Amino acid sequence: MAKLLYKLGYLVTSKAKLVIAAAIAFLVAVGVTALLVGINFDDDMSIPGTAAQETIEMLEEEFPEVGKAGAQLQVVLKAPEGKTLLDEDVAQHIARLTEQVSELDGVEMVVTPDMLQNYNEDKTIAYIMAIYDVPSKEVTFDQVDDMRALFHVTEDEGIQTELYSSETEIYPIEIHFMTEIIGVGIAFVVLFFTFGSLILAGMPIMTAGIGVVVGLLGILIATNFASIAFVCISLAAMLGLAVGIDYGLFIISRFRQEYAKGYSVQQSIAIANGTAGTAVVFAGITVIIALVGLAIPQIPFLTMMGLSAAVTVFLAILIAVIVVPAALSLFGHKITPAVERPKTAAEKFTDRVKLSGKFMQAWATMLNKAPALVAIIGIAFLVFVSMPFFDMKLGLPDDSFYEEGTDQRDSYDLLKEAYGEGVHAPLVVVAEATKEDGEVLSKLEQLQANIMSMDHVDTITNVVPKESGDMAVITLNPTTGPNDEGTIDLVHELRDAQYDGMKLHVTGTTAMNIDISEKLSEALPVFAALIVGLAFVIFMVVFRSILVPLKAVLGFVLSLGATLGFVTWVVQDGNFHELFGFATTSPVLNFLPIITIGILFGLAMDYEVFLVSRMREEYTHSGNARKAVLAGIRDSGGVVTAAGLIMVAVFAGFMMAPDPMTKIIGLALTFGVIFDAFIVRMLIVPAVMLLLGKSAWYLPKWLDKLLPNIDIEGESIVHELEKEKTRK
Repeated sequence: MAKLLYKLGYLVTSKAKLVIAAAIAFLVAVGVTALLVGINFDDDMSIPGTAAQETIEMLEEEFPEVGKAGAQLQVVLKAPEGKTLLDEDVAQHIARLTEQVSELDGVEMVVTPDMLQNYNEDKTIAYIMAIYDVPSKEVTFDQVDDMRALFHVTEDEGIQTELYSSETEIYPIEIHFMTEIIGVGIAFVVLFFTFGSLILAGMPIMTAGIGVVVGLLGILIATNFASIAFVCISLAAMLGLAVGIDYGLFIISRFRQEYAKGYSVQQSIAIANGTAGTAVVFAGITVIIALVGLAIPQIPFLTMMGLSAAVTVFLAILIAVIVVPAALSLFGHKITPAVERPKTAAEKFTDRVKLSGKFMQAWATMLNKAPALVAIIGIAFLVFVSMPFFDMKLGLPDDSFYEEGTDQRDSYDLLKEAYGEGVHAPLVVVAEATKEDGEVLSKLEQLQANIMSMDHVDTITNVVPKESGDMAVITLNPTTGPNDEGTIDLVHELRDAQYDGMKLHVTGTTAMNIDISEKLSEALPVFAALIVGLAFVIFMVVFRSILVPLKAVLGFVLSLGATLGFVTWVVQDGNFHELFGFATTSPVLNFLPIITIGILFGLAMDYEVFLVSRMREEYTHSGNARKAVLAGIRDSGGVVTAAGLIMVAVFAGFMMAPDPMTKIIGLALTFGVIFDAFIVRMLIVPAVMLLLGKSAWYLPKWLDKLLPNIDIEGESIVHELEKEKTRK
């Protein structure tokens, strides 16, 4: 691998302009294709095989009048201050709105508050139900906009009017670039202080940007052929941008180190590609493996999230080992370190705060003086932060998670004010006859009485019997919200209820989300065990040691626990949640732990590779374990620190996104990098390595013979070049 990338580096430098032109041409071609085919996101997060999904499929097949019923949109109305909806002037405006809604394209029927008798207690809030002639997924945003365009009829008269639907997507996808721009801006500053050059500060960002844009355009094209949720774009952009910048940083840093040793620009680029490039490829592959591993739980939307992000990481690898060397070659001596020339004003300025050199030397000296104390403090801190993780509850954020004043939050709050929290957690109960030639109609009255006697049931809103009599659908609202323990208990109580000749099934969005959360909770330990086992095996091969990979795995477990513990403490327990941009508390996003494991594993292995590989290289040359650890911190610590800061900047930018799911993923990854890069890799890992000494590199001889030898740092290339230098 190292020699292949070394040769690739030479080849790319000789055809640099062609490589850059080809990359830009490919970007344009993918962009044009994306414009031609359009986009078609599918935010369906159902999981085949869950009880709620099986019930939906049963209804679609056996009771299509309900299972394939038209979409229902609620126009929620609140009377002006001091009036009710039954006041003559208010009722006239509502009637006018109702008439105009009924004339909209695709609206099959409009059911008024009088027909539904859904007025709240003081008659100030109610809703109109618009029923479409197509299922929820087929209602277009143009149709939704047409309905909203009519709201002036009531709003101009002081009647608050909001649109709501628990099943139909009524808010178009919004892509916010400002948050990403802020993150990239901070990354630019970090890179400037790392290299002391505006050109080099911009280069990793530009090259990473090419990879991310191509990847995202590819995902947009793929939405026409596969079921891909919008959150996949956010995750792919977040991860692709972060690793793309970091991989460029690693190769550029190595290029400058080699040039400072006396090699030519072309040689330095080739050596950097063969050494740091090999580490980039290996680190990137570990990230891809972790992301593809998200398919292990066999949850479709999670699988697509992993595959989408894996595409951008793969492109980041290709960009790093092909486009970055070409860009370095084009700029040539303009970006070399100050070896045979005086330092520029920018270099003199950034030298004062550079994260390498004297700063890392002082860091290494501090660790060397009290490694045991540093290790104990670091481990104790992460264990303490991990504690809330053991009380973590999973769920999906609802519209209450949006900021006050947004359409989502206003409609949510209005319905909650009128009907209570349970209006946002409707349950669809399907009573099915279990005996051949059985029926349920004669048992419906008693069944409704039994359901109303259950804990956490507020009201039964609708009962629809099947004409054949062997099935009936009961819709009810619980007294508690969609993520409340009471609602979860009610779903299980309904499913476990025993009736002679009749079985109860429960479905609907709320039941579906509960099933998804429980399925993900079950998959979490298996996925975590596979990832941890994979990490141990990979690092045993790479570093030819037992204790080094064991230490890497335990460090990953510590940073993971701290990350999930911190997210639980903020999002679920509500500590400083407003400081981090969350409008209210909520359960932890149900798929967050699994994607955090996959992504944080890959990033943690990146830092481990770039830090410990330098230690291994020094230990191989000198045989002095302590000297090797200090050399690793001195030479690679600055790059790892800069890489960590860049990751934090990019991920923190996504914390400012309005979408709740993107926001919480950004929070988890931001603090995951903080805990792993700065506490585990820069504190605990070197401290433990100092304490272990030579035993850290112990590997039984029989195992050494079995394991393949991976030259991850390209030592063979360096040795060959040194021999050539000596011969000359």
